Parts: sequence; C-alpha cells; structure tokens
Amino acid sequence: MRKVSAVNLAAIAVGIAFLYLPIVILVIYSFNASRLVAVWGGWSTRWYGELMSDVPILDAAFISIRLALVSASAATILGTLAALALARFGRFRGRLLFAAMIYAPLVMPEVITGLSLLLLFVAVAADRGFWTVAIAHTTMAMCFVTVIVQSRLVGFDISLEEAAMDLGATPLATFFAVTLPLILPAVAAAWMLAFALSLDDLVIASFTTGPGATTLPIRIYSEVRLGVKPEMNAVCSIMVGVVGVAVIAASLLAKLSGGERAARAQP
Repeated sequence: MRKVSAVNLAAIAVGIAFLYLPIVILVIYSFNASRLVAVWGGWSTRWYGELMSDVPILDAAFISIRLALVSASAATILGTLAALALARFGRFRGRLLFAAMIYAPLVMPEVITGLSLLLLFVAVAADRGFWTVAIAHTTMAMCFVTVIVQSRLVGFDISLEEAAMDLGATPLATFFAVTLPLILPAVAAAWMLAFALSLDDLVIASFTTGPGATTLPIRIYSEVRLGVKPEMNAVCSIMVGVVGVAVIAASLLAKLSGGERAARAQP
C-alpha cells in the first residue's frame, strides 16, 4: 500500500478547505442570534423560525421543488431513452450528430444555453413561466442522465435480454421485466442528480422564467442584491442540505450499480 506523504495530506486539506469552508461558515452563521450577519451573537434557531413565515421565500421554494420534480422526471425518461439508443442501436445514420446534440449542454456555458432557449421561446411566441423553465431544466439535465445511464448499459449483459425474448417476451416487456430493474440504481442516481441540478439553477432559469415562476435561487439572488438578511443564511443552508443529500444519494446509487456490475463480471 502506497504511503501518503505529509505534502499530499496538506494539499488535500487545503483543497477541501478552499471548497467547503465558505459553506461551513454559511451554515454556522445561519444559527447566529444577531441580526447583523457578520457579527456573531450566540447560537439560535431564530432565523429558521422566521423563515417559515416568509411567504415570498416559501412560494419560491415550492415552485423550485415542483420544477425539480417535473424536470428531473422528464429528463430521466428522455435521457434513459437516449442512452438506450446510443448503447443498443450501434452506428446508425446520424449517430454522431445525435450524440453531439445530447452532450452539448455538458460543455456549453449556461449563459449560452439560457439565451438560446430564451430566443427559442420568443420565436415560437411561448409565454414564459413555469413550463418554459421546466423545459429548460429538462434540456440541461437530460445530458447528465444520458451519461449515467449509458455508462451502466455499456457493461450490461445483453444475453439476459436475449434469453427473455427467446422465451417469448416482446422487446417492451423485456425492457420493463429485465433491463429496467437491472439499471434502476443508475436511473435513480440520474434522477437525483437532475433534481439537484434543477433545484439550484440560477442562470438558465433567469433567462426562461416569467411572472409567477420565480424560483428560490432567483428570489435569493434578488434579495441578496439589496443586502444579506439573516434568513438568507438559513434558506441557503437548507438548500445546501437538500442538494447535498441528493448528490450523496446519487453517488451511492451509482456506486451500488457499479458494484453489482463488477460482481456479475467475476467468474
């Protein structure tokens, strides 16, 4: 086993501190009793209680949760179908273009994606609101779902599907009875990641939102511009917790899927 040097440990510590120390400070100050956000006044859950009576923040939170549920579900369905097409249909005509269009949002700046969707909605005269943001978030998250599910399908034992069809199952029945249960951990991980991405998106939502569809990140950004209120520390801490749980669960499910694949690969 390779010995970890002090330099490596120091580099890891500095990297973790650089990434997570601001978040830790934010969470700690969400329990600050003082109304001055930069002055520590002792421990208190006062701002979490006052947050529960902040109607605009609560409305924005409900909108964000609804958007995340809708867009994550739509992205998971479309992304899984795209992953099946890329993993099962071989080198069909237009495969390269199809794959490029699927993976483009991974490398494209969110500003470009948001502006492009805004121009699309303006061109088709679509009223911007809840559903335009849901479509935008589905477009953004679909590529991540495709990558996760396709990586699971690459190591999938196709002989299981062939055996089911030899026994008389239709392709659709084979998918629901054999393929889907085996790739379900990857699909669930993709859904949770898509949920987290939708929940904390600001840039794309700001381009495609409209009246009555103010998401929580947009509400936080608009209020912070006028000054940081103690309630903002509380709501941001809650968002960090929700997104963190979703990402950790997605990682664990993806690891479970990879472990099952490795176990089946052993003789």
